[in-house]
Amino acid sequence: MTTLSIYTDNRPDEAETLTDFDAISARLRDVGIQLERWQANQPLSADADQEEVLAAYSDDIERLNRQYGFQSVDVISLRPDNPKKAEMRQKFLSEHTHDDFEVRFFVDGQGLFYLHIENKVYTVLCTRGDLISVPANTTHWFDMGTQPDFKCIRFFTTAEGWVGHFTGSDIAEHFPDFDSYVSATG
Repeated sequence: MTTLSIYTDNRPDEAETLTDFDAISARLRDVGIQLERWQANQPLSADADQEEVLAAYSDDIERLNRQYGFQSVDVISLRPDNPKKAEMRQKFLSEHTHDDFEVRFFVDGQGLFYLHIENKVYTVLCTRGDLISVPANTTHWFDMGTQPDFKCIRFFTTAEGWVGHFTGSDIAEHFPDFDSYVSATG
């Protein structure tokens, strides 16, 4: 279930938590984050690769490409048996920004976005069917947990794809990681 927890950035032990999707979407919209519920109901094989996922969602992808002028689209998929899961997880765990806005559509599984906006941290547990759009230059990080299990379509307005600019802040170390968060909000 999609969940939003809102913390003051210096109080990682106290949060307001929302589970109603419309309320979550409205609160995020107030800070410039778009969250939509899409249909993630295209039939995919258990080991669907990038080509299969992109073909299954080609109509939605084409509509977004026309609307936003995306230059690059790919699929990121991690399962618990991936031998590089710890390395991949580490790549996204530090606070960073992008010159491009970040758009992700979860076709399977779940992941946790942490959005550091003004003096708040908005923790968004995205699940199957969620499409999140994070504006350019928004400080954030992402955690997929120690046993990642998700598949996302990623959209980019630049041909280079994912390019992170790390802030050097250790803020991510002070907030519950994916595993702790999911266990607590379960």
